[in-house]
Amino acid sequence: MILLNKSMEKKNHVGCIIQARMGSSRLPGKVLEKISDDKTVLDCLIDQLSHSKLITNIVVATSENKLDNPIEKLVQKKGTNCFRGSELDVLDRYYQCAKINSFPIIVRIPADKPLIDPFFVDKIIEEFLKNNLDYISTFNPPSFPRGSEVEVFNFDSLENAWKNASLPSEREHVTPYLYTSEKFRTLNYSNEEDISHMRYAVDRYEDLILVKKIFGKIKKNPILMKDILTLFKDEPSLLEINKNVDHNEGYKKSLSEDKKHI
Repeated sequence: MILLNKSMEKKNHVGCIIQARMGSSRLPGKVLEKISDDKTVLDCLIDQLSHSKLITNIVVATSENKLDNPIEKLVQKKGTNCFRGSELDVLDRYYQCAKINSFPIIVRIPADKPLIDPFFVDKIIEEFLKNNLDYISTFNPPSFPRGSEVEVFNFDSLENAWKNASLPSEREHVTPYLYTSEKFRTLNYSNEEDISHMRYAVDRYEDLILVKKIFGKIKKNPILMKDILTLFKDEPSLLEINKNVDHNEGYKKSLSEDKKHI
């Protein structure tokens, strides 16, 4: 693990922005769906990320739509910071959130990843710092399970995207401008074996069923990626629950909007 001396602390202040909203078209209200008797999807995600050693601040960024008021209420109850911004221009929401919180480095985690491994997140932050990057991801192309995706980028690059990105997909999905442009120092962190067919992100009801089962079977806090992979190895039938879910559906829809825009 990278140890930050005092002169590096401010420069390497790492803020994690969780984007969350109630208006998902595929599974409305999914972020507040219960995983257990006392934990929602968003509860679980915040709790998982609280075990990170390198994230210095967590903010949940939701929209100004009144439908998202319950998200702010839950976040405040947990003692986590909440930011409210544009509903559809998520890139602007990220930029304004990072700006007001003075984040030089941003970790992006959508709220549909309740079982994110906090130590895997730290590993990606380490790689970002070590290689002096503008942007790093774990899914361009994917090789880790869906639901484990991590992105890290610096504020200057986010601001560049905010000023210059114009396509609907770039505004809605925040980072395509960063990883499709050659102007940034980027890296994709890959696994030796492609296991991206495994999925525990929550996009559809089938995903929620699977995540509930995983959470109920693994009695650990935090739950790590290796724990989930071990469970899948021991109980491969679990992978059948959501094997037909298309986890790129939202991005594909945005790309179709790009064609209309062009």
